[in-house]
Amino acid sequence: MENEFKIEMNQFLPLREVVFRAIREAILKGELKAGERLMEIQLAEKLGVSRTPIREALRKLELEGLVVSIPRKGAMVAQMSAAEFEDMLVVRKSLEKLAASLACQRMTEEEMQDLERFANEMEDAMKRKNVIEIATADENFHECIYKSSKNPKLISILNSLREQFYRYRVEYLKIEENYQQLIKEHREMIRGMLNQDEDYVVLIVDQHLSNQQTAVLQMIHKSEA
Repeated sequence: MENEFKIEMNQFLPLREVVFRAIREAILKGELKAGERLMEIQLAEKLGVSRTPIREALRKLELEGLVVSIPRKGAMVAQMSAAEFEDMLVVRKSLEKLAASLACQRMTEEEMQDLERFANEMEDAMKRKNVIEIATADENFHECIYKSSKNPKLISILNSLREQFYRYRVEYLKIEENYQQLIKEHREMIRGMLNQDEDYVVLIVDQHLSNQQTAVLQMIHKSEA
């Protein structure tokens, strides 16, 4: 384990959260490779912490699908799976279309302003080519739609699914050729929300996720070849 990732201390966060974020980002950036073993002792030494926050971080990462625990082998970075991705996307697409439909009629003026702000933040991050910032702004954009649905149960399910989907989202956002299409789709969603056109918004959400599905599956199949 000779990767260059390191811990960045934050006085406002507990150590376990700082360690979790450091390992998570290393996986998402590819500094920790799919299939690589995650040894608690080595990670603790590298990050200058005890094994306890490492163990807690690995458990949390396992819940997100970024780490798998294998009997007699321990923890390792999870491989990306086309089948897993498609299973998640079928559910996400149905639920996100429902959230968008509800949000179209329930979104407040303040929430609409937030939606536009997150779209702007994502476009700014694209200019800097900062994938993690792009992914964060993209997540905030979609979460704003979830919250605007005013359906707590739906919001909870989508947020849980979002965590499992995050790794695939980051991989999609590493492909700069996707940026202009992504910007256009977000702007079309905003336009549909402003016009309270449910059918149009749902159509754009469906196209948005279908385009991601095509791009991510191509990437996964290419890596498996």
